[in-house]
Amino acid sequence: MRRTIDFLLGDWLGIAELLERPRFADHSRETFAQVLDTCERIARERYAPFNRLVDTEEPRFDGERVILPQATHAAWAAYAESGMLSASQDQNIGGMQLPYTVEAAANGFFGKASVSIGGGLLTVGNANLLMAHGTAAQKEVFALNEFSGRWCGTMCLSEPQAGSSLSDVATRAEPDGADFEADPLGPRFRLTGNKMWISAGEHELTENIVHLVLAKIPGPDGKPVPGTKGISLFVVPKKLVNTRGELTGERNDVALAGLNHKCGWRGTTNTLLNFGEGKFTPGGKRGAIGYLVGRPGEGLRCMFHMMNEARIGVGMAATMLGMAGYEASLDYAKQRPQGRPVTEGGKKADAPQVPIIQHADVKRMLLAQKSYAEGALALELYCARLVDEQHTGEADSAREAALLLEVLTPIAKSWPSEWCVEANSLAIQVLGGYGYTRDFPVEQYWRDNRLNMIHEGTHGIQALDLLGRKVVMDGGAGLKLVAGRVNRTIERALQVDHLADHASALAAALQRLGAATKAAWASGVPEEALANATPYLQAFGHLVLAWIWLDVGLAARERLAADDAFFRGKLQACRYFFDYELPKIDAWLAVVASRNPTCREMREEWF
Repeated sequence: MRRTIDFLLGDWLGIAELLERPRFADHSRETFAQVLDTCERIARERYAPFNRLVDTEEPRFDGERVILPQATHAAWAAYAESGMLSASQDQNIGGMQLPYTVEAAANGFFGKASVSIGGGLLTVGNANLLMAHGTAAQKEVFALNEFSGRWCGTMCLSEPQAGSSLSDVATRAEPDGADFEADPLGPRFRLTGNKMWISAGEHELTENIVHLVLAKIPGPDGKPVPGTKGISLFVVPKKLVNTRGELTGERNDVALAGLNHKCGWRGTTNTLLNFGEGKFTPGGKRGAIGYLVGRPGEGLRCMFHMMNEARIGVGMAATMLGMAGYEASLDYAKQRPQGRPVTEGGKKADAPQVPIIQHADVKRMLLAQKSYAEGALALELYCARLVDEQHTGEADSAREAALLLEVLTPIAKSWPSEWCVEANSLAIQVLGGYGYTRDFPVEQYWRDNRLNMIHEGTHGIQALDLLGRKVVMDGGAGLKLVAGRVNRTIERALQVDHLADHASALAAALQRLGAATKAAWASGVPEEALANATPYLQAFGHLVLAWIWLDVGLAARERLAADDAFFRGKLQACRYFFDYELPKIDAWLAVVASRNPTCREMREEWF
């Protein structure tokens, strides 16, 4: 995998160009390589050996605290010590000012070694949100302690009765006294309610946990404002702190209500938290103390700052699990003897068995995995490069990058989450019966990866976002920009032997996608257009991956002489995607373009 990362960063994305920008001027190719080396080593030594352990020794609550294996504590300590929690932050607050592209690639090693142990995804996202929307005191007290690894962070959105439907959030926040606005840490409120599916919501890895919580505050009439307009965001520490970031010795009124026992990601706690149940009553009042982040009623706007980062992170996690399964099944296929080759004269019973990798159908399954996992990796790094462009590029280029990210983020989250799970399924199939046992890791990779289809917004949510908002906003400006980038690659590939046919196929697919988009909205009735949003997401995702593969294929074609086998493998995976995967979009787009009513018209009583 490291060779592929180096190729994508160096030869394809031209990451060295970022060194010319003032923010990254203190870095070099060597420092980028050192970061990758360090993370690869920590992942190999502190994460990978314990991946099975944390799967079998799930978190447990002893009545007072949550117990995790010592290996998890050691892994967190090594991760925090590496400086990766503040990798992209300013040097004057202890950061490395790394490009996000390098940070994302480096974090990929941890996801591949043991996504179940986890890294700093939520903590970094939490702290980054506070740096963008918090007060000076909230940055100093909460964000900086998260970047140092002293504390960690969570994101508390969902509730038992409100998952994706955030307008139904029932958690309430009331001003804490007449002088609630005078607290140095921000306007102080008391929160009551329940939050569900909170990753890392309770543990002893760090001395404190910083929860970011969505809740509704009273409107002018004293009642909660209905819908999403009444939702505000609060920073709620597990243990109360002063303005110097010191623990006061008081526990906030945040209580563990239960641990969720999951199919995968068993090494990370997943919790139900109660806020303000009266188990802890700081100041003698009911309710967890929380400090308002940003303006009242703008909680979702602030939280989506964190969620968009998290969605790229989830896509990378799914990608790395797909990569791990691919490498495991590839190694097995090279060593497992079974069957004999089919020749013109048929099979020869007395011929020696051959490794199963020599059979065409096994090659098909391995090629599919390679095209999914390596294509997804290229997509995630491309999106990470757009983040760097958005933050450090010239004004016009930064605006384009931001718009491209708007359209591509649903793909970056959802496509690897679906197709790298399929890669894991194929890895199990390559191993046959052995793949279904715990003697090999591929079944765990599948279980761990299955959660990513739900994490940070399900496929259906991403599909509604893509077709219902992203491709139609600003008169379709984002879709036009993506089409422009795709057409640039097509124009280059049309001039290259063995890639011209792929370019023509991609051009035709792009035209069909555009036509289907218009047809979906032709009636102007959202219910008709969005009934088939998920097939649209699948088709759009496959088109984007075909584009990515064609662009990667151009870079590989230029470097064939350098490492013939490595780059021919890339070109063959590209060929596989165009021959086997891209044709699938026709069936998906057919139901989109016709505004097929089958699902919409199905009635509950018919099931």
